[in-house]
Amino acid sequence: MYAIFGLGNPEKQYDKTRHNIGFDVIDELAGQMGVSVTTKRHKALVGQGMIGSEKVILVKPQTYMNLSGESVRAVCDFYKLNPEEDIIVIYDDISLEVGSIRIRAKGSAGGHNGIKSIIAHTGTQTFKRIKVGVGSDQHGDMVKHVLGKFGSKERKIVDDAVVKAALATEVMIIEDVNAAMNKFN
Repeated sequence: MYAIFGLGNPEKQYDKTRHNIGFDVIDELAGQMGVSVTTKRHKALVGQGMIGSEKVILVKPQTYMNLSGESVRAVCDFYKLNPEEDIIVIYDDISLEVGSIRIRAKGSAGGHNGIKSIIAHTGTQTFKRIKVGVGSDQHGDMVKHVLGKFGSKERKIVDDAVVKAALATEVMIIEDVNAAMNKFN
């Protein structure tokens, strides 16, 4: 069993913002699987389905980005999951160009507060992750940038990246993280 966490913020005002790209990927996976992610449990909205022969829990933490680790810990405890083997975290990355994705088997938080929270609550930096590039505003307010929405040209690029990140998630589960890195990085 795997738990796939898409990071974001829960309120409607944050829909389709850069910071909510993880929610977008969970929605894409749920659509492909014919699953709804609406059950309130573990400080999150969750849904269950299958990828290949593997049972998966799709998770959209409802704790706000900076407290994402609370939901990750609750899911791992309830399902007795090992974060180093059984979870995948999908989130935005300002250091990547808009629409690019990068897969890693482990790593630091890299300044991302949601990942810092997950590391603090799981006690490890070793968990699979998919970072989706949202670009950066080199001269402006970074908080305003990540909480802002994509322009229409960027949105098309991001929509393609969301589909690619969903495919990468499937490859990580059906094959392994190395196969996904070879195909998508």
